[in-house]
Amino acid sequence: MIKAIRFEKTGGSDVLQYVDYDLPAPAKGQVQVRHAAIGVNFIDTYHRTGLYPLPLPSGLGSEAAGTVAALGEGVIGFSVGDRVGYSSGAIGSYAEANNVPATKLVKLPAGISDETAAAVLLKGMTAQYLLRQIHWVQAGEKGSTGPDALP
Repeated sequence: MIKAIRFEKTGGSDVLQYVDYDLPAPAKGQVQVRHAAIGVNFIDTYHRTGLYPLPLPSGLGSEAAGTVAALGEGVIGFSVGDRVGYSSGAIGSYAEANNVPATKLVKLPAGISDETAAAVLLKGMTAQYLLRQIHWVQAGEKGSTGPDALP
């Protein structure tokens, strides 16, 4: 039994409930992560209000960092006790633990705190995508040349 933020219907913040929740053992290919820190993202409000529908009842949140607590069948590359983080791919981070597909996890280096990982993992992936996959930014580039351009 874990504590979790859950909701049974969409709406305002008043639909959120702090409840005891029976988190099942991780399924095949999943890792159970015991959360040390979670991230909060604006998309969470879209899920709560139903703008981006989720099957109900549901948990909330998709960013967290913590420790591997259990491994589902077939999971390789992770061990119980590993520090890991995730962002997207598993709803339910507003809880003490969550089952996450192993393919959505990254191991955290010792120099990165759980709080930092939970807060910036998605933002870092977004920055990497924009700066290295959409346009490889080169030294000397300043961005916009319009009236709001940086000096």
